[in-house]
Amino acid sequence: MGIVSVSMPEDLLEEIDDIVETHDYSGRSELFREAGRKLVQEFREPSLEDRDLVAIVSALFPYDSPAVETKMTELRHTHASAVRSNSHSCICDDQGCVETFIIEGELATVSEFVRDVEATNEDVQVEYSLFPVDSIQRPTL
Repeated sequence: MGIVSVSMPEDLLEEIDDIVETHDYSGRSELFREAGRKLVQEFREPSLEDRDLVAIVSALFPYDSPAVETKMTELRHTHASAVRSNSHSCICDDQGCVETFIIEGELATVSEFVRDVEATNEDVQVEYSLFPVDSIQRPTL
């Protein structure tokens, strides 16, 4: 089995250690293997292959983070063919910002965009939802 070294903020490591202890994992490695398997499964979900998808991608980051904001703008332009909408909101009395993107494309396109947003900065928290376009219910007349 390979060995991987990961850097992360101390507060995140403390939270991970709490989860390991409270959920009876044998250690951090077991938790990371499980998380890794779930992430791989999510990106390889066969029911989403070869289907048009709409994704809502939200990124939360500290207020007054010009490098992150610049990167978000760059991503919007780099992925212009997939970005259908983008908004920026300052939240919690300027404690943070939320950048929201609506992305349309196949799984590979959406996955690449999510990876690029996640790689922006360690202070960026990313969440996303996927919806197959063909699952949209048409109204009956």
